[in-house]
Amino acid sequence: MSKGGFRRSGLEWFSSLPACLLLLAVVVFSTSSDIHNQMLRGGEQLWSGYYKLRMDPVPPTCDPDRDIDAAVARELAESPDADDPMAALLGAEEKDPADVRLAIERSVADCQEAHRSYVNLKDQLTPGVKAYRAVELFVADLIAFGLESQRYILVILVMLCAVTATLTRHHIAMRAMETRLDYTVSLTLQTVANAMLLGSSVIFRQSSLGAETTVSAEELLLHNFWITGFACLTLASLYRLFRVPNGLQDGGSLNRAFLAVPLYTVMCLISGTYFALIGHSSGIGIYLGKMMELADMFLNVGLYVWVGMMLKQTRLATLVFNVFRPWRMPPELLAVVAVLVAAIPTAYTGASGIFVIAAGAVIYSELRAAGARRQLALAATAMSGSLGVVLRPCLLVVVIAYLNREVTTDELFGWGIWVFVLTASLFSLVAVTVNRQSQFDLAPSSVAFPAMIQALKPLIPYVLVIAAVVLFYRFALDVKMDEFSAPRLLPVIMLAVLLYEHVSLKKRRGKTSGELNHQGLERSLRGATNDTTAEIGALLLLLGLSVSIGGVIERSHIMQSFPQAFDSAWSAMALMVVILVILGMIMDAFGAVILVTATVASIAYSSGIHPVHFWMVTLVAFELGYLSPPVALNHLLTRQVVGEAEILAAQQEGGSFYQRHERIIMPLITMGIALLLVSFVPLMFYA
Repeated sequence: MSKGGFRRSGLEWFSSLPACLLLLAVVVFSTSSDIHNQMLRGGEQLWSGYYKLRMDPVPPTCDPDRDIDAAVARELAESPDADDPMAALLGAEEKDPADVRLAIERSVADCQEAHRSYVNLKDQLTPGVKAYRAVELFVADLIAFGLESQRYILVILVMLCAVTATLTRHHIAMRAMETRLDYTVSLTLQTVANAMLLGSSVIFRQSSLGAETTVSAEELLLHNFWITGFACLTLASLYRLFRVPNGLQDGGSLNRAFLAVPLYTVMCLISGTYFALIGHSSGIGIYLGKMMELADMFLNVGLYVWVGMMLKQTRLATLVFNVFRPWRMPPELLAVVAVLVAAIPTAYTGASGIFVIAAGAVIYSELRAAGARRQLALAATAMSGSLGVVLRPCLLVVVIAYLNREVTTDELFGWGIWVFVLTASLFSLVAVTVNRQSQFDLAPSSVAFPAMIQALKPLIPYVLVIAAVVLFYRFALDVKMDEFSAPRLLPVIMLAVLLYEHVSLKKRRGKTSGELNHQGLERSLRGATNDTTAEIGALLLLLGLSVSIGGVIERSHIMQSFPQAFDSAWSAMALMVVILVILGMIMDAFGAVILVTATVASIAYSSGIHPVHFWMVTLVAFELGYLSPPVALNHLLTRQVVGEAEILAAQQEGGSFYQRHERIIMPLITMGIALLLVSFVPLMFYA
C-alpha cells in the first residue's frame, strides 16, 4: 500500500500524461454535448428552420410541370372496364374521373411545393450557414465519438492506472509491506490474481466468439483491451516480484504477510476460485465487463479523485482553515468543524471513500497543524466523507434512484438532510464530550471576529473564479450545477483555480508568510495527476473486483436462504442492518448498491419497510461498515493518503484504551448510534 520509488521528475509524465489526457477527454466529450445543444438553439435563432439546413437538401424527383389532363386520361385508360365480368368478379370498380383529377392535382401541388422548398432551402445555404453547420456537425460527431469511446476510455484508464499502482506499490491493503516476506507473499499473490484475471478474460473472449450470437467489432476490441491490460498488469507484478526494493526488513511472520496482500487480490482469488469450482471460469471477466454498463459512473469516480488531488495542490484548504484559526478552537471542536465543512465537497464527490482519497491528506495535515492529536486527526479524516453522502448532489444517491423506481432523488435528498443533522449532532456530541482532552477557551469575539473577517479576504478571488465558471456554464451553456453536471464542472473549476494561483502567486513568488509556494500550473497539474493515477488504479480495480464479489454472492444464492418476507418489519430491519453493515465492510459503495438492489431491497419492501427509509438505513449502514474492523476501508484509505509513518506514530501514543484507539472507537460510536436511531425510530410511526 505504500508508494514505491517514483521520484518526481518529468519522466513521470510517461505514466500520468495519458491519464491526464483521458480525463480531459471525458470532460471535453461531456461538455461538447452542452455546447452542441446551445449551437442548435443558436442556429434556430439565426436561421429559422435551421434543423432542415443541417443537411444538403435533396432535389425532388417528381415533375412539377406534369400535364394533368394527360395524366387523368392515362389513369382512366388503366381503369378496369365496368362491363368486364372478370373485373366485376374480382371486385374492381371503375374510377371516378373527378376523384382521379383531384388526386393528380394534389400530387402536382405537393410536387411543386417540394420544389419551392428545395429552392428556398438551397438559397438559404449561404456561406455563413455552411460554416456554422460544419462546426455544429463536427461537435455532433465529437459527441457521438465520445459516447462510443466511453467504455474504451474506462478500460484504458483502469489498466493504465492499475499498472502504475502495481509498479509504485500503491494498492490498498490491510497493512503496508515492511519485510521481505511481506513483499514476496504480496507480490506472488498479486501475480497469481493478475494471471487469473488474464485467464478469465481470455476464456470470456473465446466463449463469446463461440456463442451463437455474433460479436460486434466494438465488443471484440473491448475484449482485446481487457486482455492486453491484464497481460501488462501480470508482467508489472512479475517485474515487481523479482525487483525487490531496498530498505525492507528481514524476517516477518506469514500471518502478518497475508495482511499486506491488496484487497483487490483477495477479492480476485476468492471470486476466481469460486467461479472455477462451479465451472464458470469466465465469471470474473463477465462481471468486470458489467462495469461497462455504468462506464460513465466509474469515469465520474476518476474525475472526482482528480478534482481532489488538484484541490490538494491549491491553497483553498489552508485558507478555509485560516478563517477558523482566530477563534483558537480546541482540537476537538476544530475536528467537528472540519468534518462538517467536508460534508459539502463529499456530496459532490459521490462516496466517502472517494472523498477520503481526494482530500483526506489535506484535512489531516490541517488538523495536525492546528494542534490536533494524531488519533483525533485520523478519526476526523476517516469520517470526513461519512456525513455528506446523504446530501445533494451525491452520485451514490443518484445511482440508487436510477436503479430503484420506488424512490426518487428528491425524496432521498429530502430525508438525507435530516440524517445529516442527526449524524453531525452525534459526532459533535461525541467529539466534545467523550475523552475531551482540551480546555474550551475560545478567543473573545471582539478579537476573533475581526481576524476572521480579515482571513476571509484572500478567499474572495477564489469565490469569484468559481462563480465565474459556474455562471459561464449556467448562462453560456444552460447547465446548472447539480448532481448530473458536477463531474464535468468540478475539474474545470479546479483547473481555473490552479490557473488563477499560477498567475497571482507567480507575481508574488509565494513569499507571503503562510502561503503555499506554488510551483506553477504545469507542475501542480502534473503532481495532481501523478497522485490521481495511482489512486484511481487502486480504487477502480477494487471497485471492479467488488462487483465480482457481488456476483459470487448473487450466484451462490446466499440471500435465497433468508425468508423473502418477514411478518414483522422490526425483525426484518434487524436482519437488514446486520447484512448491510457486513456488505459495507467487504464491498465498495457502488458495487454494494447494485447487489442490494438485486437481492435485499425486495425483501425489505415486502416486509413492510418503506423504500425511502430502507435506503437511508442502507447509506448509514454502509458508512458504519466502511469504518468497522476488520477491513475498515475508510481507515485503510486514510492510511493510504497520510502515510504509514503517521499511523505508526499514532499507535505509539500512550493513554487510556479509548485514547490509544480513538481513531477507531469515535467513528464507531457516532455511526453506530446514528444507525440504530435511523433504523428503528421511524418504524414507531408507520410499522
